[in-house]
Amino acid sequence: MSTPAGTGEPGSRVLGSVFHEFAAGGLWSGVGKGLAEEMAKAGMTSPSTVSVSALAALPRVTERRASRLYTSWIGAGQAYQLAEILIPEEFPVRWVTRLMDALGDNAAELIMKDPWRILVLPDALVPQADRLARTLDPEVRRDDPRRGRALVGWTLARFARDGHTASSMAEVAQGLRPFGADAEAAITAALDMGEVVQVSDPTVVFDPTAEQDPEVEFEEPADDWIATLTLADAEDNIAEGIARLQSTAKPVAKAKVIEAACAGLDAVQAGAVALAANHGVSLLTGGPGTGKSRTIAAVVTLCESAGRSLALAAPTGRAAKRLEELAGTSAMTVHRLLGARGGDGGAGRFEHDADNRIQFDVVVVDEASMLDAELAAALIDSIADGTHLVVVGDPAQLPSIGAGRVLGDLIDSGALPMTELRTLYRQTEGGAIARLATAVRGGSLPMVTDPTREVVVVPSRGSGEAAHRVVQLVTDSIPRVFGTPSDQIQVVTPVHRGDAGTQALNRALKAALNPGTGAVRGFDKGDRVVATANHLDAEPVGYANGEVGTVVSTGDNSVRVAFSTGESEIAGKSLNDLLHGWAITVHRAQGSEWEAVVAVMPPEAGNMLSRPLIYTALTRARHHLSVVHAAGPALARAVEQVGEKPRRTRLRSLTVEALGALG
Repeated sequence: MSTPAGTGEPGSRVLGSVFHEFAAGGLWSGVGKGLAEEMAKAGMTSPSTVSVSALAALPRVTERRASRLYTSWIGAGQAYQLAEILIPEEFPVRWVTRLMDALGDNAAELIMKDPWRILVLPDALVPQADRLARTLDPEVRRDDPRRGRALVGWTLARFARDGHTASSMAEVAQGLRPFGADAEAAITAALDMGEVVQVSDPTVVFDPTAEQDPEVEFEEPADDWIATLTLADAEDNIAEGIARLQSTAKPVAKAKVIEAACAGLDAVQAGAVALAANHGVSLLTGGPGTGKSRTIAAVVTLCESAGRSLALAAPTGRAAKRLEELAGTSAMTVHRLLGARGGDGGAGRFEHDADNRIQFDVVVVDEASMLDAELAAALIDSIADGTHLVVVGDPAQLPSIGAGRVLGDLIDSGALPMTELRTLYRQTEGGAIARLATAVRGGSLPMVTDPTREVVVVPSRGSGEAAHRVVQLVTDSIPRVFGTPSDQIQVVTPVHRGDAGTQALNRALKAALNPGTGAVRGFDKGDRVVATANHLDAEPVGYANGEVGTVVSTGDNSVRVAFSTGESEIAGKSLNDLLHGWAITVHRAQGSEWEAVVAVMPPEAGNMLSRPLIYTALTRARHHLSVVHAAGPALARAVEQVGEKPRRTRLRSLTVEALGALG
């Protein structure tokens, strides 16, 4: 197998290009595009030309800064080795960091041994991996077992991005067909590697209460489904953890204490508090305005009265802040509760786990529809025996961005004590919004007749007009009529592209609200931004994917952003995971609320429109909602006909089986 040159000698055009792209791509800490250009002008075109003295000779680089830059260059050595493999093949420079995050610091060595491992990246394509493999070894064959197992993992990862945690072998084989792979051999190679495992058919749900014919032997479901080991373990651990919590729980308070804590609640809400007090795991569901927050507040009162410790958590910082305001006590993100150590909070990145569990008597998790299988597993693994877990959410919202259907599966299992709040109480604060949301939740889109103008529908003919209306609403109409400043108005849209997508709307809103030169990667002080990845190790405060904040200052290839959880310094490669945030997708808005929301429904949304998406968009507003409607009859049709997209998951059947075994 041939290897890429690693010396980077001067005079090599390819390596000079690699060096420049590496430096300009933010992979060398402290170096941006401007300094990379100065290096090129000074003849610094390869690793062998880098020295403290050469760096110090650059314009505006002091001896001290040159020393820091040289130290960071030495620390970037492994990343540069990977860049030498990828950049000549015209792969994006940002893949260097992402592959090292996915594969570890020795990613270059692993890619040399198995070039198809680039398929761990969601946007890597099979032809790209094949081309890299041929470059590294011209004799490589299409039936190489490494290729087969990578294709299986890539196919399962593609399914996971659609929310699936498991798939039948037939579905995987169908996914492999366009790439000329022998499905049986590929699946066998993947199973032999151990990163993919066989699982039982999740559509067959064991019924522990059903009478069995003693003369008929019960047959286990065939293991003709497969899943990645990570997702299989996650769903197994959720079900087993729920059974553990149910079996070890004891009541947290006596009946009189529970009754006193429920003063002012209706019978259904009081029943939810009683379930939380008496069961290891209980579910609380309901739409906006039905009293979920009042019920959670009663659980807080109960714990205070009974002298029990309590933790409140939600998946995002904004959701946690809102939960804190409504419940009257401190709340935190799930990642902070688990003690995230950095990165995306994957396996091994939490301080609390099965070996170091959280010590609370009661844990309440709100906005649980956002919990994917891996985060839910990490949470439940970390909760100590005897703790009561209260799972709160609205299953009518969009499911998690990550794989799984945790809240929906737990509800559908029918194996856990659950309360569904249906009575609509919120008639003054958010009354019209709550009524509209309730109708959409039930599958109908009524005409809006709201004299308070809490909900306003703005018809538009096409995306161009819709975009014009959005800017008008944010910059003039809503602030003028309702007194809501522009910094408390959020635009949500289903799409990125088109005149009414996030990209175009953010350009228009920046021009209107905070024009500037884009001092750092297009960002200026005062810009609203949204995070597109978790950076839990950011200083001084980490932040999560979907968090919206405001740039409070700019520095040398860095910005400081104020999020709801605090201020974070974002520099270098982390800037790649930041976008303007005046307009964000509905998915990124999930779990957050704003004083006023402009929900855009453009014609480009088309087949993307569904009842959960529309419902989620409408329920982001606290006090005012403007719906810019340019989707025509597709909007009502989606509400009436397009429900939740099915996800292939195992948690429902696993939960039934695990709790059924308790008897």
